[in-house]
Amino acid sequence: MSNLYAELSWRGLVFDATRETEGFLTAEPSPLGYIGFDPTAESLHVGSLVPVMALVHLQRCGGRPLVIVGGGTGMVGDPSGRKSERAFMEAGEIEANVTGLKKQLSHFLDFSDHGGARLLNNLDWLGEISFLGFLRDVGKYATVNQMLAKESVKLRLDRAKDGGEGISYTEFSYMLMQAYDFLHVHDRFGCRFQMGGSDQWGNITAGIDLIGRLRNVSAYGLVMPLVTMASGEKFGKSTDGNVWLDPSRTSPYRFYQYWINTPDHDVERFLKFFTLLSQEEIAAAQSEHARSPEQRRAQEMLASEITRSVHGEAGLSSARRASAALFGGELEDLSSADLVDVFGAAPSVLLPAHPEFAAPFSAVELFVWGGLAKSKGEARRLAEGGGLYVNNRRVEDWSRPIEPSSRLHGRFLVLRKGAKHYALAEWPG
Repeated sequence: MSNLYAELSWRGLVFDATRETEGFLTAEPSPLGYIGFDPTAESLHVGSLVPVMALVHLQRCGGRPLVIVGGGTGMVGDPSGRKSERAFMEAGEIEANVTGLKKQLSHFLDFSDHGGARLLNNLDWLGEISFLGFLRDVGKYATVNQMLAKESVKLRLDRAKDGGEGISYTEFSYMLMQAYDFLHVHDRFGCRFQMGGSDQWGNITAGIDLIGRLRNVSAYGLVMPLVTMASGEKFGKSTDGNVWLDPSRTSPYRFYQYWINTPDHDVERFLKFFTLLSQEEIAAAQSEHARSPEQRRAQEMLASEITRSVHGEAGLSSARRASAALFGGELEDLSSADLVDVFGAAPSVLLPAHPEFAAPFSAVELFVWGGLAKSKGEARRLAEGGGLYVNNRRVEDWSRPIEPSSRLHGRFLVLRKGAKHYALAEWPG
């Protein structure tokens, strides 16, 4: 089995690590390590994939992943990377979010007895400790100077000087709560290794310090880079907002399209971050991409690998069929939801349930209604030039009636002018 530190290093996933972390991971044949995820939503988004993949690599290297879902810390909210305090969530909302995260993480990690991964909710222990007990057993060993040096705290204090929002004692205590998490999993499971994003460095080192002070044991931490686009754009954002792992929030088609549209200068880095492809496979993909960049083979490999990991083979197949529809592919195999998903952003026309729209009508009328032609005369000229398509089939005879039986799912006709101009005609279901 490969060494975890070496695997993360060549993939560019080591931003920083505490002293002797590499030696610890090299010497430990089956390291136990954990990462925490606060349940701020029912779904993870693609920005969470870096820590998820770190746990995947840990398990593949023979280690045992611990996943802590922050049912307790989620009630406080991590101030890292925040300009203002999070709104408090109700207990029922947090519980629903925890359930959603457990389901998604099971796509990546083997939680069976054989796989060795475990999922814990820190509310189970944070909810039992008293305020006085926390101050005595944890707060006593953290200095205010150490906490003030945390980047997220300094940011909020600087904003307060300029009239912005400061930091509450609740958020200020978050570091101690996460430090206590590390102490708890050390005492319960013998865990001495924690990973996280680079914004978690202060929280992780606080836990390492607490374990050293209370147990006189060395613990270790490793943080990964926060992913940004080479263009400076925020990673994980699309025109519709966050790109989620939950298919009800971001469909497999839109998820696949997000990765297909990865810029050339980001694709190699993302292949290393988000897939399990080997160095040799990624190098080969980049060589092929360099020879024929217009074919976007590296992007297609990236999109396929990640969509398969998140949505399975069925989700990937659906996403590919939907994507092919934009390039003249078959439409009959797409569900009505896929049709709306793919062509929903195109101009559309809802034709009323009226007898004149139920009968057969000509293609020229259809394209005028759909807004792809200004007049019947223009539509006729476009059809005679071979530039009009209905359901991705060229209109050979503009005067031939379009029968109601041509409608997909009895409701839709996809109109196309030229190569890229689409409209969706829909009848009430």
